Amino acid sequence: MSDDGIVEIYADGACKGNPGPGGWGAVLRFGDKEKELFGGEPNTTNNRMELLAVISALTALKRPCKVLIWTDSQYVQKGISEWIHGWKARNWVTSTKAPVKNADLWRQLDVIAAKHEVEWRWVKGHAGHPGNEHADALANRGVESLRAPG
Repeated sequence: MSDDGIVEIYADGACKGNPGPGGWGAVLRFGDKEKELFGGEPNTTNNRMELLAVISALTALKRPCKVLIWTDSQYVQKGISEWIHGWKARNWVTSTKAPVKNADLWRQLDVIAAKHEVEWRWVKGHAGHPGNEHADALANRGVESLRAPG
């Protein structure tokens, strides 16, 4: 792994209705470089968009990196840091014997995150944190990108 520094990622999801049209956004920062990513799906959930934001950001990295990911989703932060170990041990079933929701995305995130050295940080959403606000704006652009041109 390179010691060139840390890639900071701010990721967020948005949904207009839950389920409903949704978007995801991510800002990747490395030194003085910044990359914006966003996308959307016509019928999805907020949690799926939160997961797609971090999956898309990690997928954009071209080599193994040290990564600091900021998310306002406790679902994502706790899911990847704590809950996923039990889900995998129980073959993607929760402690209450229910199938894990969004298991397809959790599996993708598990594989892509393993390629990097990742630290997960939670930040309060809509509280003026510049990176989170930027990611939120991109997630909303993702929703807007679904609208047919006028």
